[in-house]
Amino acid sequence: MSDTKINISMSDRVKKLRYLALYSHLGLLGWMIVWYFFLPMTADYSITFKILIYIMPLLLPLPGIIKGKPYTHAWASFIVLFYFLHAITVIYAEPSQILYASIELVLAIGMFAGCSSFARLRGQELGTGLPKLKSVMDDEKKLYEGKSDE
Repeated sequence: MSDTKINISMSDRVKKLRYLALYSHLGLLGWMIVWYFFLPMTADYSITFKILIYIMPLLLPLPGIIKGKPYTHAWASFIVLFYFLHAITVIYAEPSQILYASIELVLAIGMFAGCSSFARLRGQELGTGLPKLKSVMDDEKKLYEGKSDE
């Protein structure tokens, strides 16, 4: 069954959102490497800290983003919120790093918009959307009431 879902073609709009997510993701990953390993910093962090905090979270969803998996795009949109908050904090707290943080902010916004929109629209194309909350609640109620009658 999953083989037929793979063959469902992607609309042009969804393709554009996928590329926005992919290029923003790769751009953010590259930018964080450049920023934290090659540009002068006001604070000196250990290499292990930089890799674990700034690089590793972006590497986790990378295979699924490259393959165009909607589920990976959905949870990657949560990961990128860390980078959004980081950029806003640096812009506010560290004026000397405002240009660096602004680049991070633009890339994070692009990744979030691309990932979340792609996940929603591609999920609709594939027919893998989430059920309505009302139907989930009704199913749980029936299940619970069925067990309490026994």
